[in-house]
Amino acid sequence: MTPLRRPAALALLALMLAAPAARADFNDAPPNAKGQTPAFQGQTRAPVMPQALRLARTPLVEGLHDPWGMALLPDGSLLITEKPGNLRLYREGTLSAPLKGLPAVDDDGQGGLLDVAVAADFARTRQVWFSFSQPRQGGENGTAVGTGRLSRDGTALEDVRVIFEGQPGIDSQQHFGSRLVFDRDGALFVTTGERGLPPEMPVAQDRNNHLGKVLRIDPATGAALSGNPFAKGGGQPQIWSFGHRNIQAAALDPQGRLWTVEHGPNGGDELNQPQPGRNYGWPIISYGQNYDGNPIGAGLTAQEGMEQPVYYWDPVIAPSGMTFYQGAMFPEWQGDALIGGLRAEAVVRLKIENGRVTGEQRLAEGIGRVRDIEVAPDGALLVLIDGDPGSLVRLTRRGR
Repeated sequence: MTPLRRPAALALLALMLAAPAARADFNDAPPNAKGQTPAFQGQTRAPVMPQALRLARTPLVEGLHDPWGMALLPDGSLLITEKPGNLRLYREGTLSAPLKGLPAVDDDGQGGLLDVAVAADFARTRQVWFSFSQPRQGGENGTAVGTGRLSRDGTALEDVRVIFEGQPGIDSQQHFGSRLVFDRDGALFVTTGERGLPPEMPVAQDRNNHLGKVLRIDPATGAALSGNPFAKGGGQPQIWSFGHRNIQAAALDPQGRLWTVEHGPNGGDELNQPQPGRNYGWPIISYGQNYDGNPIGAGLTAQEGMEQPVYYWDPVIAPSGMTFYQGAMFPEWQGDALIGGLRAEAVVRLKIENGRVTGEQRLAEGIGRVRDIEVAPDGALLVLIDGDPGSLVRLTRRGR
């Protein structure tokens, strides 16, 4: 081999030092659930989109206690939940003390104070909604939704009341679901989990409970809305869709359509676009397996009358938090889905075209367990990192 001349060698060395370290293609990882095949081309392992830019990371808040959800306010401030039961206000670089006025939560396992959301008229009403694991009699608990008004001084929620209590209560510390999303008509979507009950107890298939469901409720009263598929009978009237495992990511796309991402078991995290009255299959069909390596039920991945996921991951990303990018800082991401990855320890970016995923990318790999994502007014990403301590990080283009 001909040796490089010194100037050429130095130039090559500088290029190597400037380039980011190459990472293994995440699509090369072996699946958790072996022997399964997708129902259609592109349903999993979409082409990897190249890393075309570098991101700068700026810590905004450190020392959070198990943060779970956040909501962006019109002035650029953030409300941030901590699982032990704290709601805190981040404003102008300062994190408040825990706000007063919230109800008690069952802070055990995956439970606690979970998501937080505000409606489009927050600037006028100052109304806030939050989801939490509600303690109940006999050691049981359940997903509940409360609302209150943020005080003018930002130190408390006032006139707090619980508007929805998911039924039944269960003695479990798992799978509360709990994302809150407003649609463009002001209805409130609430996601729930099947509470970690074994597949032999297919509660997500039972329309007479609120477990493993997407719900659509009146944000003022918690009552079912008239457009819901079972409002006139055939199931709990708040149900929008059913047959879900544990939905911890949900968002409206730029066209106003609801998308969700739910945790699979060992394999089989799912991206869905829930439609009213549809059955999304858990635990009858799944692209995952039990943690002991045995199949879920009969090991089916498809069955008549049950919806296929738009996309699934195997191995899993462990999804939490979701938004669709609409901002000025990253015009090449416009309209793309951004999903938090707890196990992926990255922001998972999906290109979705004509209802199908056409590309996937992992942003800010190694940042930590991403619990939630918001887009700041200037287009930067605000990323909530899970843990105790947890943190809030700002992602921008390198150099800004």
